[in-house]
Amino acid sequence: MNHQRCSGNHRRAFLSDMGMGFTGLALGSMLQSDGISRADSSLPWSPPDGKPSSAAKAKSVIWLFMNGGVSHLETFDPKPELDKYAGKSIAETPYKGTQDPEKLKLARVTVVNDANGQQRNKLFPTQVGFKKRGQCGMDVSDWLPYLGNCADDMAIVRSMYTTDDNHGAQTQFHSGRHMLDGEFPTLGAWVHYGLGSLNDNLPQFVSMGNREYWNKKDGHYLGPMHDAVPVRAASGNPLDFGSPERPITPDEQKLGFDLVGKLNSIRGVEYPNDPALAARIKSYELAFRMQKSLPEVMDFSKETEETKRVYGIDKPASRDFGNQLLAARRLVERGVRFVQIQHGAGGAGAWDAHGGLKTNHSSNCAKVDQPIAGLIQDLKRRGLLDQTLIVFASEFGRTPGTQGSDGRDHHIYGFSVMMAGGGIKGGTVHGTTDEIGFHAVENRHYVTDIHATILHLMGLDSRRLEIPGRKRLDIDHGRVIPQILA
Repeated sequence: MNHQRCSGNHRRAFLSDMGMGFTGLALGSMLQSDGISRADSSLPWSPPDGKPSSAAKAKSVIWLFMNGGVSHLETFDPKPELDKYAGKSIAETPYKGTQDPEKLKLARVTVVNDANGQQRNKLFPTQVGFKKRGQCGMDVSDWLPYLGNCADDMAIVRSMYTTDDNHGAQTQFHSGRHMLDGEFPTLGAWVHYGLGSLNDNLPQFVSMGNREYWNKKDGHYLGPMHDAVPVRAASGNPLDFGSPERPITPDEQKLGFDLVGKLNSIRGVEYPNDPALAARIKSYELAFRMQKSLPEVMDFSKETEETKRVYGIDKPASRDFGNQLLAARRLVERGVRFVQIQHGAGGAGAWDAHGGLKTNHSSNCAKVDQPIAGLIQDLKRRGLLDQTLIVFASEFGRTPGTQGSDGRDHHIYGFSVMMAGGGIKGGTVHGTTDEIGFHAVENRHYVTDIHATILHLMGLDSRRLEIPGRKRLDIDHGRVIPQILA
């Protein structure tokens, strides 16, 4: 008789195979529905240990992204020369060199010629006034009076640039790569991957607000476990599928959860070396805990009316965004690492002012100005601003020249980003654009320099997060901006 040895299954695995076939089938079905199978999802690398690689100054990030392209010229980068030469083409001003073809590597800018070959579009004057704010004397738009009061807490980087001149630049700002390059993890996914949990009852990466299909996911090659968890700033229903389909008592729910926990443990014996399986089981356990913890975060009943007013929740224009930012404060207060909030979703984004810029931007600023300032103020008085990094960004700026009669086109050559808290030197203006706001000319920064600065402040080194076989380009890592660090 020819005896053959068993192929390595030990007694515990044998018992689990015999007794838990149904469990494996049920969990396998759940994994399959999530697009994950045991055979093809094992990760060929070990995740980080969750410990910052240097002394971290920030524990959490609140990432505020304005979809559509905020005009730097009407928010944080005043240009008196626009008013001086308004109505003239750039070619008719001392700044005609700004449109030298050697400087413009991409085609889509403000040069539009009429039938006679003359430039049809003209320099468009600034649509709002500016005032010097705070002890630092920072120039901030009159459309942002509340943020102006926070000037001494803010740093403005006026010399940003990017390379995607359409709204796929939303993806580029989040991931650092042009959307035509493929799909790459976003900054929030890298933070989630690199750092351990501060609260096992809440997700460490949360997204609020609608996201377009080209900017819908975060983890990509890091895996779906590093996607943001979408939530709503709404009491009673903050999370899709966050409550049982049918009425169930807490005792019944706990009984079911304990049973699933035991079955999952046995399943782990069957496949002890499958990190994707372990991650998915962990996510199911987190989902159970979130059923209780997340509604508590979104319950504002214990917040004072004064606090709600600070966020502008008492005003129709700023109520929705104010609710989201109050929720963001409550999330980071409880240990959530990365809160990503999209404002103004829609095909191109609410800030996409090709026409009617004055109406568009004054309205949008009224929606976000007081809530963002309220967030800074509220975090500061609670002693949380020093450990919470706030970022106000958009995919690009808007052109110095007019589009149509009263709008501005997309502009990738120079725009602004605001940062505050978490190791940022308040009252700082860094970098410049030229006299008409066309090119970033001094201390130019690609979007990943913002990423590098954030990771540095959180105690992470992007090069230590690299995945074998997924080596990133130098520009993907970016450069820390030391001039804005406290």
